[in-house]
This record gives sequence, C-alpha cells and structure tokens, in this order.
Amino acid sequence: MQVTFLGTGSAMPTGDRMQTGLLLTHEDRRLLIDCGSGVLHRLAATEIGYEDVSTVLLTHLHLDHVADLLPLLKARWLAGEEHLEVVGPVGTKGLLDGLLSVHSYLDGRVDLQVREIVAGEEITVTGFGVESRETRHSIDGLAYRFAVDAGGEAAFAFSGDTEAFAGMARFVEGCRVVAHDCSFPDSVDVDGHPTPSQLGEAVADSDVAHLYLTHLYPHADGNHEEMCATVAEFFDGEVHVARDGLRVSVS
Repeated sequence: MQVTFLGTGSAMPTGDRMQTGLLLTHEDRRLLIDCGSGVLHRLAATEIGYEDVSTVLLTHLHLDHVADLLPLLKARWLAGEEHLEVVGPVGTKGLLDGLLSVHSYLDGRVDLQVREIVAGEEITVTGFGVESRETRHSIDGLAYRFAVDAGGEAAFAFSGDTEAFAGMARFVEGCRVVAHDCSFPDSVDVDGHPTPSQLGEAVADSDVAHLYLTHLYPHADGNHEEMCATVAEFFDGEVHVARDGLRVSVS
C-alpha cells in the first residue's frame, strides 16, 4: 500500500500546499481521499492521473476537502471516462445534487454513483477494507482506517479534520502509518483542530510507528521542527511533517 500526499494544506492557501487530498494505491487499485482545491492538479501530475481514479472517499464536506469534486468530474468526462463514485458521510448526496443544480450542464455527463456511510461502518472501497469513526470538528466527519483487503489488518489511518482525543488514538491503534490533522502550533488557540501538544498527549501510548502532521495552516510555517519536537515529547514513534508530493510506502 502506498500513500501519496497530494494536498497537505488548509482553507488558507500558502502557495506551497494545496488543500486536502491523499491518493491511496495498491497494485491496480486507486482511491482518492478528499478532493480540496488544487488536488486535481496534483493528481494530474502523478503517473496515475485523474483518468485512472474513479472513486473519491470524503472525510467531511467542508469546502477545502471537496472543492475539486466537480472539476474532477468534468475532467474525467472530457477525458472520455464514464464513471465516478463518491463515498462520504451523510450529506454527500445533497452536496453533489446542489453542485450539479448550479452546473447543470455536467449532470449526466458521467455515471455518478454516491454512497453515504455512517460512523462505525466497515465497508469495501475499490477493494480496500475501510473502517470509520466519528471525528470532533465543527461539522460531522469521519476518520478512516485502511487495510489492503476487506477484513484484513489496517495499516494506514487518516484522521480528517478533528481534535485529538483518546478515542481517535484507540481507533488508529495497530496502524503503522497515521496522517493526522495538526493545523496550528501550540501558540494558536483554536477549536476543531489539535495543537502539537494536544496531539502528542492523545497518542502518547499508541503503537503507531510513523505519524505525519498534515492540514497545515500558514501559522505553522517556520514552526515545523518545533511542532514535531513537541509531539515527540509524548509520542515514541517517528514524527514527520507531510508535504505535497510525498509518497509513503506502508508495509
């Protein structure tokens, strides 16, 4: 299984980081997780491209996680692709219906399938086994654990946007690699996202080997080493700052 960070930024662009998007691949399987602004361009720059990604899994419906959904649909239509599946929390169908009502010329251009899921479900998406749990953010959202096959042992987890809390730490337990929201340094007081010390305390007893900090706001610029060091005060695994284009192999 390989994770490619397509977008590691936030709702406030920096020029270096696109909004949220990850590409999960294994053999001939491709799954796009979130699709924020700029993610389509990052995806087009990969050897896979948007032509070979027909399924998107959403963590939640904030704009910086869904802004490139319709551009992806349009690009696939223009490239001659006939199908797109979008899987996400309750409200995903309403979002797409609303977008297509505004951009009605795109309605029916591809076979669009929408699947809504709730926390606690164990599902299969493009062959990957996927487990979900609720997050703590300003709107309802889902975090995900991924296994190469349905019913298999999860190896990678993505938090989506969420505060750090013990339940999330338990959810990612057993995963070798975790990408977790860590939007701001400790000097910023904010709800809905964790600071490094909050994240470090939450995962202190975790057996995760590699923790990647992502969803970085401009406030984090110049503070990456300090943020990693703060998390490492509590967490025994390796701490990394994710960047656009980074590829991580998950054994």
